[in-house]
Amino acid sequence: MTTYDLLVLGSGPGGYDAAVEAAASGLKTGLVEAKEIGGTCLNRGCIPTKLWLGGTSAIEELAAQTKVRVATGEIRVDFAALQARKDRHIAATRKAMTARLAALGVDLHVGRGRVAGAHELEVTTAEGKTTLTFRKLMVATGSRPASFPGVAPDGARVLDSTGFLALPKMPASLLVVGGGFIGLEMAQAAHRLGAKITIVDALPRIAGPEDPEVAKTLETAFRRLGWDFRLGIKVASVTTRDESAVLTLDAASGGEELMAECALVAVGRRPNSADLGLESLGVTLTGPGYIATDENLLAAPDVYAVGDVNGRMLLAHAASHQAHHVVQLLLDKARGPYESGPIPSILYGSPEVLRVGLMAEDAKAMGENVLVSRAQLIVNPIAQAHAATQGFVKCVWRQGHVAGITAVGADVSRMAVSASLIIRAGWTREDAAGFMFPHPTLDESLKAALLADKEAA
Repeated sequence: MTTYDLLVLGSGPGGYDAAVEAAASGLKTGLVEAKEIGGTCLNRGCIPTKLWLGGTSAIEELAAQTKVRVATGEIRVDFAALQARKDRHIAATRKAMTARLAALGVDLHVGRGRVAGAHELEVTTAEGKTTLTFRKLMVATGSRPASFPGVAPDGARVLDSTGFLALPKMPASLLVVGGGFIGLEMAQAAHRLGAKITIVDALPRIAGPEDPEVAKTLETAFRRLGWDFRLGIKVASVTTRDESAVLTLDAASGGEELMAECALVAVGRRPNSADLGLESLGVTLTGPGYIATDENLLAAPDVYAVGDVNGRMLLAHAASHQAHHVVQLLLDKARGPYESGPIPSILYGSPEVLRVGLMAEDAKAMGENVLVSRAQLIVNPIAQAHAATQGFVKCVWRQGHVAGITAVGADVSRMAVSASLIIRAGWTREDAAGFMFPHPTLDESLKAALLADKEAA
């Protein structure tokens, strides 16, 4: 029987990247995946959503140029063709990933894994059960869409993000329960394809974890598109009635009924940690099932947890970064505890949101005094050229160094790498003044914000 130096449970960004790196470094590696290789990000999340947004972006671009009276016309997207392209792209990516694993000598086991004993994992496949042994185990099982009582997908007119991405046609009207990134990205694609959008959230603003100025800018932009917002209210239920989705507000919120052709439940995600037998190895689950880890992402002796399942940061690139640290530990190359560095977070679409590092609201909550500086996109030549000038870049300064950068507006995700590097290096104003920013670029708004006058947050 083969004993793996590293056995990885889950083939999303963290698990797959760990398997590739470990095998390329000479470790005997096995990878267990219960469903499709690539995990949620490739199959039911990041990638299909971006294909939707990319396939419909021309609609938004034409609308912007129409507003400044330099273009007219209509762009019609064939949704069936878009879905077919999405499916082909995902299938081709899975095929390429599988081939790479094979070339590196990674054993791929398709089936559901469960701890069977110390250093043993039982995998239930279509052919039966098999037991794998390992020296080190990495749990990278990701997360799934969340719901709560009364607001659960029924697979008919009430869907989660997975069901929504599989629709054969876009509904004419859409209720979105949850004003976070998942709901807002999918709502933008649906709007471009002709759906009437209503956003419902218990929080008083959309994009709740973001800077309040960002949330306000987003809401203003989406209201201009004709979206309806019901914020600061609670939902009693969302159900399918005949051929419609019916959302009922709770009594305290007036008990009103809202109807649409379809409802999307996007109220967050929950970790996939149940029924894996991890507790028998000494793993501790917290909250809704997040795996508790130490400073090196160790969950129990010889067991590591990376990505969504540990709850540190529910982002694909965070999972991959964590996985790299664990593999480096196994190769005796890592020094010191895991450090993520600045983590860029992005809402895609138009407008986009970029956040890296500290927000002013975070600092104030911790009792810190910070300064902020900002620049408006309206003066940026690239924003002007694309007739998309709404938004700003905002910098947070702590003791004379850049500690956080937030931006909202068209294509601000382009600044993600530069913003992350600036924060990691802890730039001062003098660093920004001495750096050559190319012209004309959207990055010039980042420069302008770095050189703008500072004020108390």
